[in-house]
Amino acid sequence: MVRKLFKWARNPLPTILEKEEVDEIIFRTPKARDRLIMELMARGGMRIGEVLQLTGRDVQDRKLVLRQPKSGKESETVFIPKKVSDRLRDYIREKDIRSDERIFPLTYAGARYVVVNAGRDAGIHVRPHDLRRHAATYASRSGTPIEIVSKVILRHSHLATTQQYLGKVTDEEAIRWIDNLHA
Repeated sequence: MVRKLFKWARNPLPTILEKEEVDEIIFRTPKARDRLIMELMARGGMRIGEVLQLTGRDVQDRKLVLRQPKSGKESETVFIPKKVSDRLRDYIREKDIRSDERIFPLTYAGARYVVVNAGRDAGIHVRPHDLRRHAATYASRSGTPIEIVSKVILRHSHLATTQQYLGKVTDEEAIRWIDNLHA
């Protein structure tokens, strides 16, 4: 009887940020450290905890080695764009970060504050995981096969997990893809 009277609130749909919004948040951020943290999440699909655990030895050109990934594997590899890789390497050199030192010695709460505050400064409500979700959604909407989004960008074991990230497709987007497919 009680179950019929009270229904649990459903989780709201996740926030899907557009590329312009993410760019605005990142480029309005004055500190190089904070910009890099957000770029690694938004362009590399990294979780905030993964970003915070990176050390100097984990950076191998355009590949980042995650030594204690969430999956429980021994290690995982994250691939990042060349521009982000160059900025990260310059930052490590400029800050004289040794191979065994964390690149971003922040707490989770501190890094979360960086992201939320940067969004607030740009007038956009954002949480750290929204940037990871953006990486997946942007790749998917740009035509990247879902297998690549799932296994390479997000490093998920199951496609179903990735599909939860991608959000709903608007009617306009569906029509555009159908037109592109059959044009």
